Amino acid sequence: MTPIVIAAAPNGARRGKADHPALPLTADEIAREAARCREAGATMLHLHVRDADGRHSLDPDAYRAAITAVRREAGADLLIQPTTEAVGLYAPEAQMAAMDELRPEAFSVALRELVPGAAAEADAARFYAAHAAAGVLVQHILYDTADVARFETLVRRGVIPDTGCSVLFVLGRYTAGQTSDPRDLLPFLAAYGGRFPWMLCAFGAREGACAATAAALGGHVRVGFENNLWLADGTTAPDTAALVAQAAAVLPLLGRTPADPAAARALLRP
Repeated sequence: MTPIVIAAAPNGARRGKADHPALPLTADEIAREAARCREAGATMLHLHVRDADGRHSLDPDAYRAAITAVRREAGADLLIQPTTEAVGLYAPEAQMAAMDELRPEAFSVALRELVPGAAAEADAARFYAAHAAAGVLVQHILYDTADVARFETLVRRGVIPDTGCSVLFVLGRYTAGQTSDPRDLLPFLAAYGGRFPWMLCAFGAREGACAATAAALGGHVRVGFENNLWLADGTTAPDTAALVAQAAAVLPLLGRTPADPAAARALLRP
């Protein structure tokens, strides 16, 4: 069977305990959920951290505390991917500075946030090149086909290096009524050159159906409370691990199997 990377995204930047009491916020809560997700089939943790008041943070010290806790609970080899998500709080310079200080093995970055226009390209190119040289796995978050086209252009022009590079297609939004459907993937794939590994995340109770579609079409998947709180039957999931288990359960029918951490690293490094 062909291995697939299942990434767990257990919290995100916006939701809190009022949305779901099992949503992890502290380093220890994140670590325990990471361990459950790994047991369910995840081989990558998409990591968000919060400050003392529960607000989104890119603080390298908070990341280090969470990473240490995750390594303790979920194993030293789990692939951990911090986010650079701005959430309206961080300019590109602050996003880059956080990763430059943290020096993680992997991170994700929204193309439209880090490179909002031509004026940002030179700084972004230096940032990307330094992390590519260090062997970092950089996942570029793409929200629509315009992002896909711009990504392809920046790769061709050398702004984005072609080493350690993968993409994440985002289906749907937090906005009411913009939940995801598996058919939402098709425009992304039609616009994408397919040179780099791709992963999908989706909003709402059809997250599992979208993940199965991605798996059937050769992609990788990210699931979890960051984007979705519901199982396929419409009931509230007890935790992100249940969403990971739901995604993993259909893989044998598609000729796929969860990658181990070593395979996940190889699969995300073209």
